[in-house]
Amino acid sequence: MWQYLSLLLYPFALLYGGVLWVRNLLYDAGMLTSVEFSVPTISVGNLSVGGTGKTPHVEYLIRLLKERYRVATLSRGYNRKTKGYLLAGAKTTASDIGDEPMQFHLKFPEVTVCVGEERMLAVPQLMSDRPETEVILLDDAFQHRSIKPGLNLMVTDYSRLFTRDHIVPVGRLREGRKGYHRANGIIVSKCPADLSAAEKENIRQEINPLPHQQLFFTTLQYGVPADMLTGNRY
Repeated sequence: MWQYLSLLLYPFALLYGGVLWVRNLLYDAGMLTSVEFSVPTISVGNLSVGGTGKTPHVEYLIRLLKERYRVATLSRGYNRKTKGYLLAGAKTTASDIGDEPMQFHLKFPEVTVCVGEERMLAVPQLMSDRPETEVILLDDAFQHRSIKPGLNLMVTDYSRLFTRDHIVPVGRLREGRKGYHRANGIIVSKCPADLSAAEKENIRQEINPLPHQQLFFTTLQYGVPADMLTGNRY
């Protein structure tokens, strides 16, 4: 049944993929402009529609950097009830900035957290509000090519590598597989803790990272569940 449905959806995937291919071609040719900011920026994103484990990796970077640098996170704020640029404060709720930014805000109160659909406009607003910021983590910004990050990290799920997936609506990819060329680092997430060296090598050969790209393998370890609004642990 799914095979027949995939055949019906395939023309739509080709159309969608073609539009994105042209868009990326225009960016690569310089006909669409990417802005590069003086403040260091690190983008964490993926090729697929959600579920690859971006958020834990953003949190890892926060922990890694916050003791040495003044860190800020900038997200779109998916599924929030507000619009435009918003800086998280003492009275901010998940409805204001979205679930994942609220998670950053609660777990790392010393870190600046903000949201904005137009990231190219949000960065100058962020720097105006927090001029002391030394590094910005761009959450889920791999397809937002209006900003050229200093470091571009792409996350792909071990159980559904982008090399085995297809463009929506046939699969879960937001753009064609060759989009991985833009990444400086590729992170294979949600790996088994006992992933063997042989399997790592098989995945490396399948992804075939470019000479400038580094490949990483990560494993998630879950902590104690907590209420996102109150912080109470269960």
